Amino acid sequence: MKGSSASGKKQTGSSPCAACKLLRRRCDEQCVFAPYFPAHHPHKFIDVHKVYGASNDNKMLQELPVHQRGDAVSSMVHEANARVRDPVYGCVGAISSLQHQLDGLRAQLALAQAEWILDSDDVTYPAATIHMKAGSIAISTVLIMDVVSQ
Repeated sequence: MKGSSASGKKQTGSSPCAACKLLRRRCDEQCVFAPYFPAHHPHKFIDVHKVYGASNDNKMLQELPVHQRGDAVSSMVHEANARVRDPVYGCVGAISSLQHQLDGLRAQLALAQAEWILDSDDVTYPAATIHMKAGSIAISTVLIMDVVSQ
């Protein structure tokens, strides 16, 4: 019978998982890779194997409780893909790029808020200075509110 059982263990007679196929070894019921690297997704294991190596993959998965292994494999696959795309920085490069985008968006938001405040009729602002430096904005304002006595 082919496929895997509901418990995640491979059944006898099924095709080897992607890891065992790549490593050219026999895939048995105790294969730690089988539930996470199915034969129809070989690319997942190929990148993880390139980055971490089969021995390290095996050790990492064996040391984790079974209920945490799926998340660990997802993380390893994501990090390995990032490392293959960018061998120097990997995930850190992607995080840095996203952080720069976030800083730029925060600057745009601050500028829009400053323009909105300066265009407001409810409050008088005699002095407002907007400083732009290296993608960030610093807004200095002196707020003087006209208080109407009741």
